[in-house]
Order: sequence, then C-alpha cells, then structure tokens
Amino acid sequence: MKRTFWLFGLLLALALAVMPKAAFAQDPTPQPTPQATPSDDQVNAIAKTLYCPVCENIPLDVCPTLACEQWREQIREKLALGWDEQQIRDYFILQYGDRVVDEPPKRGLNWLAYIVPPVVFLVGAYVVYRVLRGRLHVTETGEGAPEPAPPEGDEYTARLEQELERRQ
Repeated sequence: MKRTFWLFGLLLALALAVMPKAAFAQDPTPQPTPQATPSDDQVNAIAKTLYCPVCENIPLDVCPTLACEQWREQIREKLALGWDEQQIRDYFILQYGDRVVDEPPKRGLNWLAYIVPPVVFLVGAYVVYRVLRGRLHVTETGEGAPEPAPPEGDEYTARLEQELERRQ
C-alpha cells in the first residue's frame, strides 16, 4: 500500500510538472516576429505626414511635446511589427480623427478641398483672359475713350480758338 501511494504521488508530480508547458505551447494567437529596429529616418518619413494632436499645424517629426515623442515611439513599434505606412496612418486617423493627417482623406465634403481650388483658378484665368483681350481689342482698333468736347458757350475756349486761328 505504501508502495502504490508513492507510485501514485510520483506520477501526479510528473503530470503536474509537464502540464503547464503543454498549455503554454498551444498559444491560440501567434505573435508576429519583430523585425529589426526601424531607423529614425523611417520613423520621421511617416511622422512628417502626421500632425501633433496638441499643437496646431506642427508636423509630428519636429514637434517637441511629450505626446509627439510618444507617437513617434508608437510609429517605431508598429514599424518593428511589420506595419506599413498606410496601416499606421489609418491607425492614427481611427484614434484621433482626420485632423492629424497632412491631407484630408478623399471622402465626404473633403472632396471640395480637391475640386474647388482648380475650378477657382480656371475661372480666374478665364476672367483675366477676357479682360486683357477686351483691353487689347480696344487699343488695336484705335477706339478708346472719346475726347471730351469743349463745352459750348465757354468764353475762354472761344478766345483760345480765335488766337490759334490768327497764328496760322
């Protein structure tokens, strides 16, 4: 009886020693293998297309705030995990909104930012063309503002004309 007790205890200890290792070996979510640490140039290439969430209109790559330093570190981590530039940009847009990217995404009313400036430029160029063409046309034909006729009945003008006729 003592011998079976010792044999049972030994088998139980052996089973307990092996079980945790088997459970850890079957991790259901495989972790991506980290790549080499990204360089500062790789991080800054992405950071210059993002803007500081705290400061207005300051690119992330030159902003000295603590928040931007943390963002640059997040970019470094995501690059090390194998994310590409668009995935990182999409992540920050999802977290902080469209205001953190250098150009608005082409959706909704943001399309106006891409359509209105060229249309305004073309309309302005057409207006300038028409104005210049009209002025050149007037100059070429000799038409211009007519010379004002001397007012009739002006005594000074009448005397001036008489003097000019005498000298001829």
